Amino acid sequence: DLEAVVGPVVEASGLELVEVAFGRGGGRRVLRVTVDREGGADLDTIAAASERISRRLDVEGFDPGSYTLEVTSPGVERRLRRPQDFVRQVGHKVKVRTVEPVEGTRSHTGTVSAADGDGVTIATDAGERRVPYEGISSARTVFEWGSRT
Repeated sequence: DLEAVVGPVVEASGLELVEVAFGRGGGRRVLRVTVDREGGADLDTIAAASERISRRLDVEGFDPGSYTLEVTSPGVERRLRRPQDFVRQVGHKVKVRTVEPVEGTRSHTGTVSAADGDGVTIATDAGERRVPYEGISSARTVFEWGSRT
């Protein structure tokens, strides 16, 4: 499990592991490690974490053949996957797509008014929507120019 190998290295670097994905990109195999921290991660921090992750993968014998390691931050519009991701977004705008319609629609854009271990409540233009996590097919933050400091 790559998350179990990479996670402690990322946390020791003062970062949060957002996602580990191994796939193809631009005709090559890519191990993409997405990291973040409160206030964002600067390039020096990401570069240092990349070196540490690379060394750890070597020590663990990770050898899937030729691949490229990419350590990156989630950017301004970040995917939301875990309950704690939603908790951090209380008061911020998100877009959530649901597996089944909720109040007649599968797309819900609005401000997170509450989030707990079971689901998220989104204040949309059509009213508040409570969505359980297992009913979410995808979710991300919505960047609004000038709204964050």
